[in-house]
Amino acid sequence: MLKRVFVAPDPGRLRLRSAARGVLGVGLAVTVSDLAMQSLPAAIAGGLAALLALFTVADGSVRGQAVTTVLLPAAGFPVLALAAVLHEYAWIRDVAFVAVLGAGMYARRWGPRGHALGTFAFMMFFAAQFLHAVPGQLPELYAAVALALLASSVVRFGLWCYERRLSPPAVVVVAPGGTGFARVTTRHAVQGMAGGAFALLVGQLVSHERWYWAVGAVWWIFVNTTSRGETLVRGFRRVLGTVIGIAIGLVIAVPLDGAGAPTAALVAVCVFGIFYTAAVSYTWMMLAVTVMAGLLYGLLGVLNPGLLALRVMETGVGALGAGLAVSLVLPVTTHATTDAWIQRALHCVHACTSEAAARLAGSPAADPARYVAELELLLGRVRLSLAPLVHPFTPLRARKARARQVIELLDRCAREVRGLASVAADPDASHDARLAAACWRVEAAVEALITPGATPSEGHAAVAAPHPSGGELALAHLHGLEQALKALAVPLQGSVAA
Repeated sequence: MLKRVFVAPDPGRLRLRSAARGVLGVGLAVTVSDLAMQSLPAAIAGGLAALLALFTVADGSVRGQAVTTVLLPAAGFPVLALAAVLHEYAWIRDVAFVAVLGAGMYARRWGPRGHALGTFAFMMFFAAQFLHAVPGQLPELYAAVALALLASSVVRFGLWCYERRLSPPAVVVVAPGGTGFARVTTRHAVQGMAGGAFALLVGQLVSHERWYWAVGAVWWIFVNTTSRGETLVRGFRRVLGTVIGIAIGLVIAVPLDGAGAPTAALVAVCVFGIFYTAAVSYTWMMLAVTVMAGLLYGLLGVLNPGLLALRVMETGVGALGAGLAVSLVLPVTTHATTDAWIQRALHCVHACTSEAAARLAGSPAADPARYVAELELLLGRVRLSLAPLVHPFTPLRARKARARQVIELLDRCAREVRGLASVAADPDASHDARLAAACWRVEAAVEALITPGATPSEGHAAVAAPHPSGGELALAHLHGLEQALKALAVPLQGSVAA
């Protein structure tokens, strides 16, 4: 698991850049909020708002990201006010929290912007419970959140806007298509409200004060999942990450007992960990989130071993609620989603190959790098979809073997695509007339995989792997890509997820 985090591919060092910028943006936001408000709850609210803005706003263009960031207060402030006003009216507050959860999940149908706004709204309600916010605190909380968003935006769009120099990756939020309850967002809204209601009721039986942790677990378990198996595995990983984070918190956060400077430094490390690990390991991300939560409770003066144990219990309640919801309410199997993600990944492989060939042919407008980043996201979705089949506890050995083979071959495709894009970016790489034929064979291999009954055409003879220099290196990557695509036919025809 450790190797997966630190050895995982990071094209353009996007994860590293995102993590470093996240620390800078959140740090500046907390500093500005604290200096302006002179209030610890306000500083925490500001830090959370900045983290959410930097973490969840993921439109495909810098302008789109700026628009979504500007809209965050419009989604979050009314919800924050609602939570504060209903603080003394438990039953009405509970119904409103579940309704906000459902609306936030449904908002994902409008793509990355809907996802960011829905998440921000839900987390503002969550933050109100965390801080025990009342109406009298709203002015300072509003001001802190607004200042934090402004400060994080200065970092994101001014000091460190690496998206202006790199093609931003396409954001994959949910699987497309479907109507009514067949649409992922509609189904998730219903499932989320069912799981949230269960978590809320059982969570309150476990703790009358910290029940909202269980509801928060339901929300984050549902993010980026589309099938029953994915959600169950994500729930398991959330509990595992929380347990490990609690163990670390007992060693680090409890002894610190809210000491200012070391706590701030460790919170910065946790923020870096959240951004750096999110794309490759949900367990590690949850570990960082759990340690950070413990440190924040230390600052608030309420941290103790019993509170950390309670967090594990509430997280387990949330995971159970999410698992029951996806198993009993409008369930969708792994097979219903896996093929769609694999096909999207294969189409992306072909698009990147075509762009690289055009770039090598001299087209300045061709840009394979954006497809490389998109492919990494799509492969992450494929791994998440196949996670139930490759999990250590799965008893289906034949399907586990086929699923692992699919993942390995798609990873090989990604390596060849990254190498091809790197060659294409080299201004000294010369055009080779054989590239067109090689790209045609890759296209034929993709068509054979995504079209039922199709077989790879033999219209062009395969070229042996050439010596790696200039255009020859590009041909070597295309050759390796073609072989990996042909090898994929065996496990895919074996009905990996069926």
